[in-house]
Amino acid sequence: MGLATYNQKRNFSQTSEPKAVKKSSKGDQLTFVIQRHKASHLHYDFRLEMEGTLKSWAVPKGPSLNPSDKRLAMMVEDHPLEYAKFKGIIPEGNYGAGIVEIWDHGTYEPLEDMSREEANKQLLKDLKKGSIKIRMHGKKLKGEFALVRMHNAEGNTWLLIKHKDEFAVNTEYSSEDDTPKSSPINKWLAKNPKSKSQKKISSSQKANPKNTKTKDTVISIRSKSNSQAEVKKTGLKSKAPKLHSKSKESISRSRNESGAAVKKKSTR
Repeated sequence: MGLATYNQKRNFSQTSEPKAVKKSSKGDQLTFVIQRHKASHLHYDFRLEMEGTLKSWAVPKGPSLNPSDKRLAMMVEDHPLEYAKFKGIIPEGNYGAGIVEIWDHGTYEPLEDMSREEANKQLLKDLKKGSIKIRMHGKKLKGEFALVRMHNAEGNTWLLIKHKDEFAVNTEYSSEDDTPKSSPINKWLAKNPKSKSQKKISSSQKANPKNTKTKDTVISIRSKSNSQAEVKKTGLKSKAPKLHSKSKESISRSRNESGAAVKKKSTR
């Protein structure tokens, strides 16, 4: 995905987001940034510098430090390197309208030791293969991570997974719990508690019949030709079975005969 798509989606006379210009960062190491984004839904944007751009994935639940968590990551259009510094408000009516804040940033490299130029080439090969293994040096994300493209799905569907290392945890982890209450998004959420876009992502949101009130529902999943699953949610309603007209007549006749028999017996 090139930078042309990024430019096409934005009106730079209205948004303060940077225009797309392809260039490399300074230094010997590649950079990354993770932005927390309150748009129509609260999510995280995971961005890795490659070939003078930021390869980007939208991660609905945010990254995790628990290796058992496999976070869905949807690959989106490339972003310019300058976007790594962007934070603020995208005005209503514009693509991605909402609040953007920087959740974490730092440098990263492939697991094997190599120069920056070699790393760029290797990462692009890994991206094409659909399996990227990296070591991250951030304030919150440290150690080894993997991005794996899912088979039998659209090409932009990936999983973000933490490798088992000294920085991994074996307890429930939520990126929301690692966000200060004073952050711009959290301040907005506190002032707008009834907003539909306020869907905090935390481990407490996992389905738990003891803590949540749910309606009896059935989730039916039908496989599509493009290997995606369409989920249809339907409520359970108990309905009395409909009787055929002949069955109704039979029941009515039986009731009349039974009543007549009782009446005849009582007159004897």
